Amino acid sequence: MKKNYVSNSPESVRMFKNNWLEALSKVHYTVPLYFYVPLIIFMCYWGIGHAHLPLLTFFEMFFAGLLVWTFAEYILHRFVFHFVPKAKWALRIHFIFHGVHHDYPSDAKRLVMPLSASIPMAAGLYFLFNALLPVNHIFAFFPGFLLGYLIYDMTHYAIHHFNFKGGFWKKIKQHHMLHHYSDPSKGYGVSSPIWDKLFRSDFMKKS
Repeated sequence: MKKNYVSNSPESVRMFKNNWLEALSKVHYTVPLYFYVPLIIFMCYWGIGHAHLPLLTFFEMFFAGLLVWTFAEYILHRFVFHFVPKAKWALRIHFIFHGVHHDYPSDAKRLVMPLSASIPMAAGLYFLFNALLPVNHIFAFFPGFLLGYLIYDMTHYAIHHFNFKGGFWKKIKQHHMLHHYSDPSKGYGVSSPIWDKLFRSDFMKKS
């Protein structure tokens, strides 16, 4: 992704002339928690209490969903968000989905995905996973997947706005800051650098 402009202001740049579209493009970072945490709790309750999944199976599928999220996060960031099309209309869509974040990385209202985008995406993935998984296993797998998404969203916000002191979180922040300010063609993992290491898109970092 070619970096043309970077603003470190926490304020939002206007993207849409329409006030409704503009409002839907912004979200406070806590909003995904209010929507998805109750959904995760409900699905876990349903999986154990109504679908009667054995506890071992439930936890295996839950952690499988969490792991699959980390891979999905990497694939989406690298091959979808950083795919730069040539058509003018497609470039506009690219800017709305991810280009704006690289131009305004500290924009406090566009660091987590708004519900207007995340709910349709989550619904589509739910039906896809449900079609692929054994009966009722979705009630263990999908809560794990959603938890991974929430960890990603909260981590992404914290990386841009919190001053970490601990070694682990400082390394996570360094990894993402290098993606923004050094080389956007590397460092696609946000909540974890594991897939960058496996697919050789990591940075050479000093110990």
